[in-house]
Amino acid sequence: MPATAVGLLTLLTGCANATSAGGAGPDHRGEIDLVLPDLGATTVLGIPGTTVLWLGLVVCALGLASGLVASVQLRRLPDHPSMREIADLIYTTCKAYLVQQGRFLVLLWTFIAAVIVTYFGVLVAMPWGKVAIVVAFSLVGMAGSYSVAWFGIRVNTLANSRTAFASLAGRPLPVHRIPMKSGMSIGMVLISLELGTMLIILLLLPADVAGACFIGFAIGESLGAAVLRIAGGIFTKIADIGSDLMKIAFKIKEDDARNPGVIADCTGDNAGDSVGPSADGFETYGVTGVALVTFVLLAVEDPALQASLLVWIFTVRIAMVVTSGLAYLVNDAVTRAKFFRADRLNFETPLTALMRLTSVLSVAATFAVAWAVLAQSTPDGLWWKLATIVSFGTVAGALIPDLVRAFTSTGSRHVREIVKSSRQGGASLNILSGLVAGNFSAFWLGIVVVALTGGAYLVSLQGLDALMLAPAVFAFGLVAFGFLSLGPVTIAVDSYGPVTDNAQSVYELSMIEEIDGVEEEIRREHGFEVRWERGKQMLEENDGAGNTFKATAKPVLIGTAVVGATTMIFSIIMALTDGLTRDLDKLSLMHPPFLLGIVTGGSVIYWFTGASIQAVTTGAYRALEFIRRTIRIDEGATRASAEDSRRVVEICTQYAQKGMLNMFLGVFFATLAFAFVEPYFFIGYLISIAVFGLYQAIFMANAGGAWDNAKKIVEVDLHAKGTALHDATIVGDTVGDPFKDTSSVALNPVIKFTTLFGLLAVELAVSLTAQGRQTLVLALAAVFFAIMVVFVLRSFYGMRIRTSLADDAGPAVEETDGASPGAGHAAPADISTRPGTEAGDVPAVEAGEPSGREVRTRRERTGAGKGEQR
Repeated sequence: MPATAVGLLTLLTGCANATSAGGAGPDHRGEIDLVLPDLGATTVLGIPGTTVLWLGLVVCALGLASGLVASVQLRRLPDHPSMREIADLIYTTCKAYLVQQGRFLVLLWTFIAAVIVTYFGVLVAMPWGKVAIVVAFSLVGMAGSYSVAWFGIRVNTLANSRTAFASLAGRPLPVHRIPMKSGMSIGMVLISLELGTMLIILLLLPADVAGACFIGFAIGESLGAAVLRIAGGIFTKIADIGSDLMKIAFKIKEDDARNPGVIADCTGDNAGDSVGPSADGFETYGVTGVALVTFVLLAVEDPALQASLLVWIFTVRIAMVVTSGLAYLVNDAVTRAKFFRADRLNFETPLTALMRLTSVLSVAATFAVAWAVLAQSTPDGLWWKLATIVSFGTVAGALIPDLVRAFTSTGSRHVREIVKSSRQGGASLNILSGLVAGNFSAFWLGIVVVALTGGAYLVSLQGLDALMLAPAVFAFGLVAFGFLSLGPVTIAVDSYGPVTDNAQSVYELSMIEEIDGVEEEIRREHGFEVRWERGKQMLEENDGAGNTFKATAKPVLIGTAVVGATTMIFSIIMALTDGLTRDLDKLSLMHPPFLLGIVTGGSVIYWFTGASIQAVTTGAYRALEFIRRTIRIDEGATRASAEDSRRVVEICTQYAQKGMLNMFLGVFFATLAFAFVEPYFFIGYLISIAVFGLYQAIFMANAGGAWDNAKKIVEVDLHAKGTALHDATIVGDTVGDPFKDTSSVALNPVIKFTTLFGLLAVELAVSLTAQGRQTLVLALAAVFFAIMVVFVLRSFYGMRIRTSLADDAGPAVEETDGASPGAGHAAPADISTRPGTEAGDVPAVEAGEPSGREVRTRRERTGAGKGEQR
């Protein structure tokens, strides 16, 4: 990593020398030089625009306070010491993971900061004060992503033990309300922190440095989100697969305390489903806002209209925080009144009601704010046209989750089809049916996105071209803005899932049912009778709802990335075409580099998908190898040692960081290489990764969600754990794990990081070309491409499972006792310390094995415990 950074900086320094030798280049005019208009010149119902934005800061402060208060309330809820102990252990491992990721993130930030300094300070000769602002706000953006990730794991690990304990009373309402409160707490803190930071830039910093602040902030956010999303996605699925496959191999129950992989799985639930999404959500809201600000300043000439539009955009965002909080309070009150004494609750019902209520309130607030801000200061009914466009996005943000549930919910016909096909076809037909669900979902969600964005385009034709350049691009950006109008609620329902998943694990790992006198203790201290089976059933059902709503947030975020990327690409096009006045013919299939860029983008998406799954595959193999060597299921074993559990977490972290480094640097150098090839090639490339990424992410996310809930149906509805049907759905779930939680979710920050970093890269290439340095530009493109290829090769060849086909660098294990085929072929070389054996045991030879090959059966590994499993 340091060598790569030094090499890149050497190349950029060479560019700087070339620039100096060639004389001053053309004036640098880009997003970083944009100047904000006087926002105080706009009035909202007679109130100056700046005053309204200051009130927005107050709203953000209240949002932060409400989130923090909710976290304190969660801490005060009752739980049992045995459950709290497990929750604290999960939090401890999460902290260790996040601290390590933080160090790695700082290293990468230093690398990016060096590039920013070299480019703007040396190549462009921008004043060093502005360069410092860009660097500082890149750190602020990265720190924001990282801090909300910290807050997310703290809140979730408080809520998981409280949810598990609440289930013991047998009432479903608290089991729903606790994860909902924790999710809303994260949502309010995340949105309020991000919006407050942007308002500070608008209100407290000089207007002529705002562009620098926004670009730096967006790059930092994207860096933090990309790293935490990619690494978290790899970590969680290594742990999940390692834990799940043990259920087949040893016929043990879900979250068996004897399995060293379970704690890593719980840590992964937070690393992948809390840390990653929190950072991703922070970045998504921030980058979308920056894209809209950039568009307004580039495409609208009238400073008064610029000011009105900017005040309107941020006032709508402020209103969305208010409507989300109000919708949550109303929905919570209705849910309490309706289900206070209920014994049964479809946990998806209140979540769905919350999404729909928030959508209605958001649409109403959008029109009200547009009228208040724009009706008097803009012509031709602009206020209702823009409000309608945003509302298309709001409708999409509400409709897409409903469509996702049609393919991933436990009540979905597609999910039930997976279960049916698994009865006779086992894992093979299970996987095929899941692929069907994912493909169909990509079609229908794509049609919905096209229909709603098409509607926004039609509205943009109603006179907006008289006020701005490329009104359709602004309409697409506003649709992305509308996608996010549910604000904290979108984050809340996404954060609901990790709590419900962890709650199940905390229940099992606490082994609370085996504690002597625990029922009397709970009756005496908490005043209710324990209902063990009912509690476990509710946790399973709630986990199914959490799985579904985790799936619903993913297409919303990826859709926002793609539609919002259009606005950022427009910024590059504006610079290349001098404000759409020349070279427009090159934005056509008749311009070969543009077409070639479109083809290239698709290839990068498929490489990235393969690389992320390869990292999971190799890491899971090593985790399984270690777990098989250390797991004890013999009589008397009750739980895995803390040391073994920590070792599994270390394995997951190691492969998460290694895989993430290869992929991130591959994407980084691909961006540089393709930006230097030819600017319109790069435009085609950006469009391609956005479109290919959209459908790849939707397909993978929903296929994975369908496989996950097919397993949940078998466990909860059919009560068929431990059967061949259950084994088939577990295999499908492990295939879907990296689909939905690694590859698909990482595409969102990657698309935005590529677009943002591409702004800098393509401007550098164009400035060098304008000085007659075309040969140097192409030479650098070749060098950057060669470095990219190195990391592409490393992402597979450096991540391979390094064992021979004949065996695994040691004795193989032949399965002859009914366990899944091949389950034993991950045995490590050292068999002398396997559980249930003594040093010096003579390995048995199974029938059918080649002569001379040492094989130890599972019975010998596990002793009496294996006999019990039979």
